[in-house]
Amino acid sequence: MMDKSSTNGGAPMPFLNMGRDTYQVPVSLFETNRATVLEALKAQNVTDGWIYVNGGTSETRYDSDHEPLFRQESYFWYLWGVPDADCAGLISLQTGHAILLVPELPPDYATIMGRIRSPEEWKAKHGVNAVRYTNQLDQIIREGEESPKVHCLEGRNSDSDSLYKAPLETITSLMKHGFHVDTDILFPVVANSRVFKSEAELSLLRHVSELTSFAHAYVMRNTTPGMSEYQSESLFRHYCYYNYGCRLVGYTPICGCGPNAAILHYGHTGEPNARLIEDGQMCLYDMGAEYCGYGSDITCSFPVSGTFTPAQRIVYEGVLAAQVAVYDMAQPGVSFVDCHKRAELEILKALVKLDIVVPNGTPLEDLVEMRLGAVFMPHGLGHLIGIDTHDVGGYLEDCPPRIMQPGLKSLRTSRVLQEKMTLTVEPGCYFITHLIHEALDPSNSLSAYLNKDVLLNYIGFGGVRLEDVIEIIPGGVVNYTVCPRTVAEVEHVVQGGKWPPTQDEAPELCRTRLLSTHTSCLPSPPSI
Repeated sequence: MMDKSSTNGGAPMPFLNMGRDTYQVPVSLFETNRATVLEALKAQNVTDGWIYVNGGTSETRYDSDHEPLFRQESYFWYLWGVPDADCAGLISLQTGHAILLVPELPPDYATIMGRIRSPEEWKAKHGVNAVRYTNQLDQIIREGEESPKVHCLEGRNSDSDSLYKAPLETITSLMKHGFHVDTDILFPVVANSRVFKSEAELSLLRHVSELTSFAHAYVMRNTTPGMSEYQSESLFRHYCYYNYGCRLVGYTPICGCGPNAAILHYGHTGEPNARLIEDGQMCLYDMGAEYCGYGSDITCSFPVSGTFTPAQRIVYEGVLAAQVAVYDMAQPGVSFVDCHKRAELEILKALVKLDIVVPNGTPLEDLVEMRLGAVFMPHGLGHLIGIDTHDVGGYLEDCPPRIMQPGLKSLRTSRVLQEKMTLTVEPGCYFITHLIHEALDPSNSLSAYLNKDVLLNYIGFGGVRLEDVIEIIPGGVVNYTVCPRTVAEVEHVVQGGKWPPTQDEAPELCRTRLLSTHTSCLPSPPSI
């Protein structure tokens, strides 16, 4: 990742990018993040001592000397924007002084890995107040005038259930030298700060979501029957990297066709996007680029033939209607749980059209409360997004609790929406074999509302998911996703048509920049 400087009234402004004309991320983004955390701590009357956050560590593959491509730890990236391994950072709560700690590298590092930067170069690159070596941590704190209290990150991720802990050796060393280490205060403050994005973060997320959108359109236009799913994945990765410098994707791409589209997190090592794509199948592609530490998460579903069958169209339009219904209601003050239920309602309407769901006089709203929708959408409506695909802050202590009911228990946050949140909205309708058989069991009360003969015929259909990245704004949402969404748009692009369109035929999707983005977004297929 390159570092350069532009000018603003003569003052240098360092930024990160991948060279050429790739998007410039101002280093001030991370300075703003640090200030946000300091303000949040000040609001809790935490005004003295230090913040200490360690970065990710360099690793090798098992017992070999191969070093996998390093990706920075997300909390450290949020505060520092330093991509290098084995770093750490200190922030004075009293002065806001930011000290970047870097490893003191041996001379032969320069032979193998490249020139060793001086502390002055590190300082200029990342816009910090000072740069010291990681082995000087205790000395730096002793030199300071602040109280000898050090706030370290420690807490549990509600998505992975993994515990984030500061290195034990660091805490032990600090305590040995008489410093008081607090591991209770900092984690919820930083996690909650990551929920609400700064203007620079919003611009970066919009950029990576727009380029991800056009990569999806490119893949849709160039995927044909007879290809393998992994070839679609390859097209996506190439488009994002070749055109925009996205070396990483935010998560393992999901490229499921036919029955594989019913596997929610398909594409892993055991199911590696290896099926041949057959004419007449639906493709469900869930892929997101990552750039300068921030990622997107977008899903498109399309008929590889270029034309929806009647049943495919009803399912697809039901899922699209779920998105539109959510955008119509989502705004500050609205519960994300209510948005989830509204999406389920629209999907049940589509299933009634297919004679799969038979209400028998029961209002569909009641069937939603009975959790019938979870048979067909077993995951949550969406999640917070930012540095991590499933970003942090969904279930902090002061947030509404997780609702332990089918479907809702998989909702990655029950928070009430607030301005400057960024989330995904990803309703889906799937025909998952074991869930269908469970629902049709005569002992299951939901079986009374399902047409067994019709529903069993949909095993093998796969599924449809549509996923957008949105920002919550006063009175509504802005949709950062600008890929084909309506039936007409999807069929047009899959059949080889250009994108973006010259006119927005679906303003209800809130794609405010659909017509003002790239003018030449779909280059010729890459030579691979």
